[in-house]
Amino acid sequence: MRASDRAYEALREDIVEWRLLPGQVLGEVEQSERFGISRTPIREALSRLTADGLAEAHRGRGVVVSQVSLEDVRALFELREALDGQAAKLAARRRDAAVFDRLADELEAAVDGLHGAGAGRAGYYELVERMDRAIDDAAANPYLTAAQRSLRLHLARVRKLSRTNPARLARAAAEHAQIARAIAAGREELAEAATRVHLANSLHAVLTTPVREWVEPAPPLDATG
Repeated sequence: MRASDRAYEALREDIVEWRLLPGQVLGEVEQSERFGISRTPIREALSRLTADGLAEAHRGRGVVVSQVSLEDVRALFELREALDGQAAKLAARRRDAAVFDRLADELEAAVDGLHGAGAGRAGYYELVERMDRAIDDAAANPYLTAAQRSLRLHLARVRKLSRTNPARLARAAAEHAQIARAIAAGREELAEAATRVHLANSLHAVLTTPVREWVEPAPPLDATG
């Protein structure tokens, strides 16, 4: 893997997982020391993150982690409703039923684990990503998949805001299972409707969860920073 790719993927994961918070400076010198590489590949990685919308230029501070506003979240979900609803509908039309029945089984089994202190959460997020890929494969529309790629990157970041709400995560797993069952059964309208219900519930959870510690900018650097 190229040095710039390695830095990009690591920084992207840190941003999506909220290990790097909005407003936090992504200094070239600091990151080059962290990864043990020169500043040129770091600069390339930061350019890619900026193009993704995960980082932004800030006058006087260089490149910082981009903000997440409630307006951004609403806009993302407006687009997601249109794209995910159509993808679920197409997947139900063209699906391999066995694939989605297995996913539904796994999602239903994950519900109890998500009520705990976090042990099942990493597995749940990986399971949701597998379901996204299965829907993409079943929908078999490369233009729709391409349109969702950037959207999902930002939604992965927003989705992690619910990790402090295990009850919501468990309900989300159950909702995903319902979507998978509808797709497996080939019920296009039900798959689309179940997707819209899930998205409405997810948006409500984000908008009503206290997230000040996540969405406010990081404090400014001191004189020695």
